[in-house]
Amino acid sequence: MFDEFVAKLREQAARFPDVRKGGNHEKYTMTDACLSAFSVFFTQSPSFLAYQIGMRERKGKDNAQSLFGVTAIPSDNEIRNLLDPVAPSYLGELYWETLKNLTDEGLLDKHRGYAEQWLCALDGVQFFSSKNIHCAECSQRQQGNKTIYTQYTHSGIAPVLVAPEDDYVVSLEPEFITPQDGVEKQDCEQAAVHRWVKRNAQRFAPNSVTVLTDDLHSRQPTCALLLSHGFNFIMVCKPESHAFVYEQIDELSRLNAVTQCVDKHWNGRYREVWTYRFVNDVLLRNSADALAVNWCELTITRADTQEILYRNSFITNHRIDTKNVAAIVRSGRTRWKTENENHNTLKNHGYHLEHNFGHGKQHLANFLLALNLLAFLLHTALSLTEAAYQRIRQALGARKRFFNDIRTLTYYLYFASWAELMTFMYHGLELEDSP
Repeated sequence: MFDEFVAKLREQAARFPDVRKGGNHEKYTMTDACLSAFSVFFTQSPSFLAYQIGMRERKGKDNAQSLFGVTAIPSDNEIRNLLDPVAPSYLGELYWETLKNLTDEGLLDKHRGYAEQWLCALDGVQFFSSKNIHCAECSQRQQGNKTIYTQYTHSGIAPVLVAPEDDYVVSLEPEFITPQDGVEKQDCEQAAVHRWVKRNAQRFAPNSVTVLTDDLHSRQPTCALLLSHGFNFIMVCKPESHAFVYEQIDELSRLNAVTQCVDKHWNGRYREVWTYRFVNDVLLRNSADALAVNWCELTITRADTQEILYRNSFITNHRIDTKNVAAIVRSGRTRWKTENENHNTLKNHGYHLEHNFGHGKQHLANFLLALNLLAFLLHTALSLTEAAYQRIRQALGARKRFFNDIRTLTYYLYFASWAELMTFMYHGLELEDSP
């Protein structure tokens, strides 16, 4: 998987626009710049390229060339300058090709939610904020009370496929929140979700995906758009933002028309009472064209103290009954994996999502984020496809230890291929069998 992925990235990079009019055309290619940047994200080593320059001087060969195919290693500034004009959309197909490869190999057959559908969590994430640094693709908002200043930000939608049983997520092509041509109103998360849906719906078979979102998106325009493009949905629906929905729920409750069912669970310390409530065909808004949706709620209480441990409610287009309400709620709750396994991992476990790797004047900030997400996707793919990678990660435990070892080994030693590096680590850990 590693070699195939890098080869495809090289193919994509060869298509990047090169706006240079002279200078280093022959010394550094756009492919060198892209693969050099990717190597830093993949190895989670900010100094990886500096190490390889030193190794090349000492040994005449280095791991940037052998592992990632970098012919000439540009400086950090040269990488930023070369990649700044490249829109992140040039990387888009690599996400979808990787998803297809994993699907064709049957590796995502069990990565499913309710009704054996993929669960696609669409959630916004901010990865840059500054009072001073900005570019043409920054969002802007006024901040402060006594002293008003402009806050410049970069954010986007980072879609992932999640599943109740799995701790990993599969990254899909992101959609960035940026000023849109011909649109005076500032771009927003809802608009970015709509663009992503319109652009990518044809990539999925109709009725094969259930979209998960937070309360921000559980409004008629987004629900109607999803249905019109063959998607299902399970969305958080809060009382404070959906007054009309809850007026109906309250009235139906008084008429005993809201179904309730109860399960009891032992969590190893005390008994929990899981109370589900649901009703079908409530109107999403107070208008003649209102969309009818189905509503459900889960409240978890501690049996001995009656303390409420969890409460949340959802709207969905899936028809709800006593047999499937638990499965629907379970899939709806899986949206939080985009916080734990996606955003939290990207921010706090080696990917440094909120670090300013380079801002540029055009696309650089968004391009580097897309490249970072590709590194995350490749790590996920390797954990599903390569036995040696799986065993080594399992033996080392923490993600941080694995990448510390990668960083150290590639600093001191030369490896002719990714397979050679994995074999070295496998035997060094004295793991059983052949990798």
